[in-house]
Amino acid sequence: MNVKKRDRNFVFLLVLLCFVSVKSLAALPLSVNGQKLPSLAPMLDRSMPAVVNISTTKAVRENPMFNDPFFRFFFQQPGRMPRQQKNSLGSGVIVNAKKGIIVTNNHVIDKADKIMVTLSDGRHFQAKLLGTDDEADVAVIQVPGNELTALKIADSDLLKVGDFAIAIGNPFGLGQTVTSGIISALGRTGLGIEGYEDFIQTDASINPGNSGGALVNLNGEFIGMNTAILAPGGGNVGIGFAIPSNMVMTIVDSLVKYGEVRRGLLGITTQDLTPELVKAFDLKSKHGAAISRVEESSAAARAGLEPGDIIIGMNGKKVKSSHQIRNIIGLLGIGDRVDIEIIRGDQRKNIKAVIGKPRRVEVAGNQLHRSLQGTILTNTKKRQVEGVLLEKIDANSYAWRSGLRPGDIIVSANRYRIRNVDELKRVIDRTRGLLINIQRGGEAFFLVLN
Repeated sequence: MNVKKRDRNFVFLLVLLCFVSVKSLAALPLSVNGQKLPSLAPMLDRSMPAVVNISTTKAVRENPMFNDPFFRFFFQQPGRMPRQQKNSLGSGVIVNAKKGIIVTNNHVIDKADKIMVTLSDGRHFQAKLLGTDDEADVAVIQVPGNELTALKIADSDLLKVGDFAIAIGNPFGLGQTVTSGIISALGRTGLGIEGYEDFIQTDASINPGNSGGALVNLNGEFIGMNTAILAPGGGNVGIGFAIPSNMVMTIVDSLVKYGEVRRGLLGITTQDLTPELVKAFDLKSKHGAAISRVEESSAAARAGLEPGDIIIGMNGKKVKSSHQIRNIIGLLGIGDRVDIEIIRGDQRKNIKAVIGKPRRVEVAGNQLHRSLQGTILTNTKKRQVEGVLLEKIDANSYAWRSGLRPGDIIVSANRYRIRNVDELKRVIDRTRGLLINIQRGGEAFFLVLN
């Protein structure tokens, strides 16, 4: 009995302590020893005015049949059918207050007829489009307002996994909203979201409408632009992606100066190192990328790069994958120098190259296959799509009658994945039919040509 009584007393004491703890938490003071408790509010007061809401209007073209008087009479339409409007919402970040420069995602303002910007103080401005980069999903717009607030730009190369991150944007059109979290990962690539990918991954909630908004650090500095989410249902599940500030600002500078990004070409094809390649090349590390092809007369060929070279560094950065090489080169312009560290055999070498002009490849379809007569084909590197673009098609040709149209992209031929005209040439058999996989907008289909 004494043991049971002691146990009951212990349970009572434990419950009493829990009650006292809850009471003390409920009365948690706003300050301790005269010091205020930590809060993000002061930083956000400085940062939030630099994040704007963006709304766009796109006119949906009317059906040309509505211009036919007989059609209007028959269907009791007394006048011209009004154009319908499609509206979308997103976010943007002021990066230059004096000039009114705002950066956002290309997909936020893509094909918009009218771009309206709303500041945190309620002011509205119609924005001017300065330039877009579809490959990286970045766009720059400009507003004429005075007394604007811009975010200070941080060096995103200094970020580390575990750093705190705050996302500011306009989710679901609700107006300015703030969420917080940490940086979950850096250098995310190969997601198929953009042509050039070097994402910051964060668990700070990012939802539709946050696109183009700011990801900031605890100092309120711009570290990235919220761009995409990874979620089966389209909502936040704690996996969001932002374009690093260094990448954003490099593109912004080019768009403001030229209205476009003038990317150059190194002229190499690379692939990630697999365990088999690491063993075959007798490498000590699995980090790097192997050069599988060097284009003739390219900047890489002039610099002395060779197939089989392993790139382990570029412009002072350690190379971990082929995607990283593409991102670095993609941010360099024609005439820029690039320092490349390679492993060739059992030696390490440093090679300097000068980025050259992109080589435009254009070929008449009849040089490839009889069924492509009357077409003009060229390489394309549209965002998310690499292949061969059907630039022109004669309306009287067999290709047109078979269903091909200008703007179609060939992504495979005879069951081989192809990314350019040279690869298409290698898989075509002139004596046989041609099986091609076409991507047209958001659709894809196979077509057999004889």
